[in-house]
Amino acid sequence: MKMVSGGLFLGACLLLIAFNLRPLFSSLSVLLPEVAQSLGLSGAVGGYLTTLPVLCLGLFAPFAPALADRYGVERVLLFVLLLIGVGTALRAFDGVAVLFLGSAVAGAGIAMGNVLLPSVVKRDFPERVALMTGLFTMALCGGAATAAALAVPLADVGGSWRFGLGIWALPAFAMVLLWLPHCLKTAAPAAARRLPGIRLLHDGLAWQVACFMGLQSALAYCVLGWMAPILRWRGLDGITAGFYVSASIMLQVVACLLLPPLAARFRSQSVVNTVLAFLAATALVGLVLAPVSWLPAMVALQGIGQGGLFAMAMTVIILRSPDPRVAARLSGMSQAIGYLLAASGPMLVGMLYETTGAHAASAWLFAALGLAAMASGWGAGRSLFVKPRLEN
Repeated sequence: MKMVSGGLFLGACLLLIAFNLRPLFSSLSVLLPEVAQSLGLSGAVGGYLTTLPVLCLGLFAPFAPALADRYGVERVLLFVLLLIGVGTALRAFDGVAVLFLGSAVAGAGIAMGNVLLPSVVKRDFPERVALMTGLFTMALCGGAATAAALAVPLADVGGSWRFGLGIWALPAFAMVLLWLPHCLKTAAPAAARRLPGIRLLHDGLAWQVACFMGLQSALAYCVLGWMAPILRWRGLDGITAGFYVSASIMLQVVACLLLPPLAARFRSQSVVNTVLAFLAATALVGLVLAPVSWLPAMVALQGIGQGGLFAMAMTVIILRSPDPRVAARLSGMSQAIGYLLAASGPMLVGMLYETTGAHAASAWLFAALGLAAMASGWGAGRSLFVKPRLEN
């Protein structure tokens, strides 16, 4: 009974940590027009602001596995929560530089949290990998959806967009208090320095997993960073656009929960990955080009496709890994390379908008990202294990 309750506590904590890994993005997305107007930001600078946390995901992801080996996963996750809380709180202060700094600090924490959660699932829930992957990706999407729906109303209540951005530090700090006693009871790994290093850069399958992660993430962060501005460009008001973004992400929650256990029943996930990439990209193109009356359908289809795509990207990291340490390294590699690639998505949307004064040109970008995600998703879904090289 004690082991069962301990597993339930750990599982619940993982979900709550995952919840804190996305409000940073979606809260800024729905408030971006107000932020840009208040601070005098151009479309390109707005693109840089939405891109910076994604870029940090790639830059800081490689540090997570080594830190976990040295200090333990539990302690690193506590550090992750502190970074997210401090960085998010900084966004409530005045000044463009502080806004960028807070986004970078929180982005660094999110990067390491993204990497470590799949390895914890592989380590502590080996018989329930697909279910737990679905649940924590559902929690990720749930955090994004909650922030998308509530950021504008909270900003109205607080009298400023700064309140609508900074309020999301509170769940992170609350999770610090809940997670701290568990960290204090967990011993640091005594032999971490003697563990052999793991290299994956030579492995073609690892690169396909990394590209799949990056390309689906590029689509995802275009949604988190630019769906609301695109919908407002199409004529919707801020609250309605935020509701549509939240509805799309809530459908991602459903897809995240249902698809991994289903796809894990098959030896190969290639077909599932390809179909989901096609659906997500096509619906995103539709948000830009389809008639306004079609927007609810496009939002719904995009949510289903994107949620399933993200869940499958996390699932193949675990399914393609033979053990938890390799899962951590593959997660770190795929998210480092993948999120550096993903950072190009929202940045290019901002640059295209700055150049053309409209979002129509973004449809070509979404289509190209979708085709590339289909190709890499097919390769990443093959029923194989990555083959690491050990270093003494």
